[in-house]
Amino acid sequence: MMASACSLPMPGTATGGPHTAANPWPGLGMLDKWAQWLAELRIDVDLSGRDIQREFDALHERIRTNHRTRDAMQPLPLHLHGLVLRMREADGEVFVYAIDPLRNRIVAYTVFNRLVEVDRHTDRHLRAPHTKVAHGYRRMGIATTIYRWWLDSGRSLMTGARQSAGAHGLWMSLARDYTLAAVRIAEHKRVQQLPLPPPPGFFDALDTRLVLVGRGCRLADFVQPSTRKG
Repeated sequence: MMASACSLPMPGTATGGPHTAANPWPGLGMLDKWAQWLAELRIDVDLSGRDIQREFDALHERIRTNHRTRDAMQPLPLHLHGLVLRMREADGEVFVYAIDPLRNRIVAYTVFNRLVEVDRHTDRHLRAPHTKVAHGYRRMGIATTIYRWWLDSGRSLMTGARQSAGAHGLWMSLARDYTLAAVRIAEHKRVQQLPLPPPPGFFDALDTRLVLVGRGCRLADFVQPSTRKG
């Protein structure tokens, strides 16, 4: 599959620091105000159960006993509280595992999912991240580090149909360093940019999403301009 500079086939290791984009809302106060409007987004339940660790232990065992999966794992040059991060790619989706080497167990997991809702052109540019973190490893910046690695590698993100409250907060935090846009999945699975700010209640629809634009990418590469007014 041919790729543009900001499409998704995996680049090498990420280089450079956090991307400081021209945010469409100058000033922290405006972004905070926009965060209040975005509070109407569809908030899903937060996965906070301690059973996540049992899920991770079973996953770790499957990886250990499947040589193809194990051999496909690549180290990521990310350093976070002594954790080791590994990545693999399968069927266009990227899986990142945070491993505690002292306990020899997976403690966090991120998958960058393909979006079946969008067309083939848009699929080249966007993935929807989903992260789980085991109890005792939260508030360590694991998801933030992984998402920044993705965005700094020149790849962009779109929210899924639902977000947890924690994920929503993370997106608003990242919006201080990366371009954030509101979009709608329109006819023929094309993604259309929405005017800002959107009217109250607009995000009640399941076809409205948020996008974070990766370093060196342009929203115009994969999003159609808005035709809506007001």
